Amino acid sequence: MSNTKAIGVAYLDPEFSTCYVTEELGYAPVAQGSVTQGSSKSTGVTLNASMGQITMNGATLNTLTNVTFTLTNNLISAKDVIILNVGAGATSGAYNCWISSMSTGTCTITLRNISGGNLSEAVVINYAIIHGA
Repeated sequence: MSNTKAIGVAYLDPEFSTCYVTEELGYAPVAQGSVTQGSSKSTGVTLNASMGQITMNGATLNTLTNVTFTLTNNLISAKDVIILNVGAGATSGAYNCWISSMSTGTCTITLRNISGGNLSEAVVINYAIIHGA
């Protein structure tokens, strides 16, 4: 590749600002974190990490019901993209999760029970921030 500069296992093409990866791409352990919700599934959490796990409270979430909570994170900018998925602690296929709003320093996460029954699980949500310019 012409006009490239090695940065670890990734290469930056200054002409197009494209990142080419030749090995695994991810976050170092120092950029990861975890937090557990307090008193309910709607209790906000703070985790200042680019990648993390949020263990939700084990309170009941009724079928076809949404719950929303705020993640405060000083690394989030208004131009970032946040990827979420349901991790451990959940019945397989029982939930959807998404970012329902976002601004600098905070985002709102929504979890929906789509299982057809009421569930009381400490759902773990994994997230990763793709930092924008």
